[in-house]
Amino acid sequence: MIKKGITGAAVVVLLLGFLYGRDAISLVATTYGEVRDAASDMISVETRIKQARGAIKDLEGPIEEAMETIAREEVAVAKLERQLAKTEGQLSKDRNYLETLRDALTQQSGNIVLAGKTYESKEVKESLAREFKHFKGSESKLDQLQKVRQARATRLRAARDKLDAMKVARRQLVVDVENLEARMKMIEVAETTSELSLDDSELSRTRDLVEEISTRLDVAEELLETRSHYVNRIPLEDENEDDIVDQVTTYFGSAPVDSRIAQND
Repeated sequence: MIKKGITGAAVVVLLLGFLYGRDAISLVATTYGEVRDAASDMISVETRIKQARGAIKDLEGPIEEAMETIAREEVAVAKLERQLAKTEGQLSKDRNYLETLRDALTQQSGNIVLAGKTYESKEVKESLAREFKHFKGSESKLDQLQKVRQARATRLRAARDKLDAMKVARRQLVVDVENLEARMKMIEVAETTSELSLDDSELSRTRDLVEEISTRLDVAEELLETRSHYVNRIPLEDENEDDIVDQVTTYFGSAPVDSRIAQND
């Protein structure tokens, strides 16, 4: 599907270049860059946080493997410690035996009596030589075992330190991701608040519109009332002006205005 899309896009680019020249190519390049940036932005922060959580969870495997390796090394070191203790104990016994033969040879002349039995001096010397050779071989073996124990103990401490560092780093990553998630939620709340603010603005504009309509209606009503007043108003000059004057005079029972003016004079 993607392959077909790419092929189609290439054909479009070639056609545009053929028809419109370099300008079309430049336009396509610019559009492609914008689309690429938009595609990158489509990977939301929330998706990145989920990826980070997944990566943190994936760390559990290496941590478990490190713990198993350390456990096996601890067993091996413990076994080596027991072997060293056994070898050291045997060497101690062998040394006592050698010293006993040596003392017998230096303190006794002729035949040698050991544990109630008599041995020729030559026989005791030969036995002393064999045991001493074996002792030196065992001592060399013990020295090698001690070096191995030291090396494995050092490696074990390094592995423990590395495991502890991995655990601390993983816990810190969990905290960091939680902080990022909290920041993301705060931004979402801020964006929601901004949107609510825009809603308030729309409401304000609507209120202004309603107020404007009301004002226009008030003006129209006032204008209509004014026009109606002048339309229905009685004219001052009428064909029956004298009649109406007489009617008012008769109604109030008073003399005409001219008569009252003359009387006042």
